Amino acid sequence: MHIIYKICPALLWREAEAAGFFSGAPIDIQDGYLHFSTAEQVHETAMRHFAGQSDLLLIAIDADSLGPALRYEPSRGGDLFPHLYAHLPLSAVRWVKPLPLGDDGQHVFPDLDA
Repeated sequence: MHIIYKICPALLWREAEAAGFFSGAPIDIQDGYLHFSTAEQVHETAMRHFAGQSDLLLIAIDADSLGPALRYEPSRGGDLFPHLYAHLPLSAVRWVKPLPLGDDGQHVFPDLDA
């Protein structure tokens, strides 16, 4: 199983749980696809796009279950980032964990292998 990650405000994720799928954060809707990160990319994503934000969740997704709607496309520094051109079905979610801020103002990541 190949895992990709989504950083999401807790309120948006609660709405997704109620709806049965995740349709995206405002930036996802604006860009026309859901932005994800690999394990190697997710820490920098948090620093660049979520600096200082609390009440976030880290969502682990089974990329293999998303089919052809998931594409790896060049983005930051030419790295290939996973983009989903569909709603995220909650059945693809493996776990959801808090992504709190530490005393130093940086996000404290859970074990990505757990």
